[in-house]
Amino acid sequence: MSVEDVALHTQRLRRVARRHPSAFLLAAQLLSLLVYPLIDDGTGGRVLFGAVALVVVPLAVWVVNRSSFVNTIAWLLAIPAMLLTVLAVVFENDALLPFSALLEAALYFYAAASLISYMLHDHKVTADELFAAAATFTLLAWGFAYAYFVCQAWYPGSFTGFEPERQRTWMELLFYSFTNLSATGLGDVLPVSAPARVLTMLEQFAGVGYIATVVSRLIGLTIVRERG
Repeated sequence: MSVEDVALHTQRLRRVARRHPSAFLLAAQLLSLLVYPLIDDGTGGRVLFGAVALVVVPLAVWVVNRSSFVNTIAWLLAIPAMLLTVLAVVFENDALLPFSALLEAALYFYAAASLISYMLHDHKVTADELFAAAATFTLLAWGFAYAYFVCQAWYPGSFTGFEPERQRTWMELLFYSFTNLSATGLGDVLPVSAPARVLTMLEQFAGVGYIATVVSRLIGLTIVRERG
């Protein structure tokens, strides 16, 4: 492949990225699911966890790039989160991970709110809005998973399940978040402490509200466009 071909493909990729930034975030989130099963409690798991965060967090900032003010707030959450993650990996200090997770949860909720606002203010259903709808769901799922991670770190024993004597792994918390947000009820993780149950109820409310407002609105706009 010549230099000109590489440059041409790069330009096309940039145009697609500017047109559909939510698609890149969604792809990164879904691809990270292939990495998470490799994460364990050792150094290698922390490195993988940090590497995923260093890729996904900037993408989450990218999709909220609607104005300089909104973007600034996103970076104020993202930069400390990434720094804490790097420090936790380099110095093998797990005590820093809950604080990093707390900032990442705030960033993901902030990015999800920004995408919801973007979709609600648009009166046409575009491909980017469909990507944004899917990306928003993953942002909410990841945001609550990080919130559960923080809850478990600050309130040990907040969740139980198979092998109740141990803490839940990151993959278990993310799986629980997806099943709770989607209301499928296919989880083997149960909230035990009061903070965990409050977070669970908030996610259930968010899941129902998201489908009732955003998804139903996109479906309605699609039907109107087809009839028009």
